Amino acid sequence: MSKVHISLVAEPVAHIGNFQVTNALLTSWVVVITMALVALIASVRMKKTPSKLQLLFELPYLYIKDLAHNVAGNNANTFFPIIMTFFLFILFSNWSGLIPGVGTIGIKEHDALVPLFRAPTADLNMTIALALVSVGTIQYYGFKSLGMKYLTKFISLKNPIYTFVGLLEFISEISKIISFAFRLFGNIFAGEVLLAVIAFLIPVLWIRNICRYDTSVCICNFDAGIFEYCNTT
Repeated sequence: MSKVHISLVAEPVAHIGNFQVTNALLTSWVVVITMALVALIASVRMKKTPSKLQLLFELPYLYIKDLAHNVAGNNANTFFPIIMTFFLFILFSNWSGLIPGVGTIGIKEHDALVPLFRAPTADLNMTIALALVSVGTIQYYGFKSLGMKYLTKFISLKNPIYTFVGLLEFISEISKIISFAFRLFGNIFAGEVLLAVIAFLIPVLWIRNICRYDTSVCICNFDAGIFEYCNTT
C-alpha cells in the first residue's frame, strides 16, 4: 500500500555547482516566468473596450490599486507596484500547488517519492524572505519620508509612557516578520497536508477533486489577500 509523503522542509531536486535547488525554488522560478509571460501577453493585447479576458486581468489590478489609494492616498503610486508584485507572486505561488503533478510527480529516493515541484509558499524559507522584504520596505520608506524622525516611533525619552509605547512598536515590527511568515506558510502547508490526506483516504476520484480544488482555491485567494491587507495597514 502506498504511503502519503509529507515533508516539512523543501527537498533538493538538483544542484548547480555547490548551489542546491529545492523543489520549492524550482517552482518559484516557473511562477516568475509565468507571471512575466502573462504580463507580456496581457499588455500587448490591451484594448480600450476590454474583453472578458482583459477584465479578468484587470480585476486584481483595480482591487489592489483601490486598496493602495485608500491607505496611502497621494503616495499610492509609489507603493502600488510593490504591493501588486507581492500579491500576484503570492497568488500564483499558492495556485501552483493546484496544478496536476505538483507534489505527485518526482524522484524516488530511499523508497520515498521526492516531489519535483512544490508550492513556493509551502516553504518556510520563501515566506520568511517575503516577510523580511515586506517589513524592510516599510522601514525604508519610513526613513525616506521622515528621515531620522522616524526613529521617534521606537525611541522616545519624553516620558516613561512614550518609552514603553516605543518598545511595543519595536516588538510589533519584529513580530510582523514572524506573523507574516508563519501564517502564510502554516496555511498553505497545512492545507496541502490536509488535502493530501483527504485524497489518500477518499478513493472516489470526483469527490477527491472537489475536496482538493474547491477548498484550495479559496485558501489560496484568501491568503494572498490577507498578506497584502496586512502589508498596507
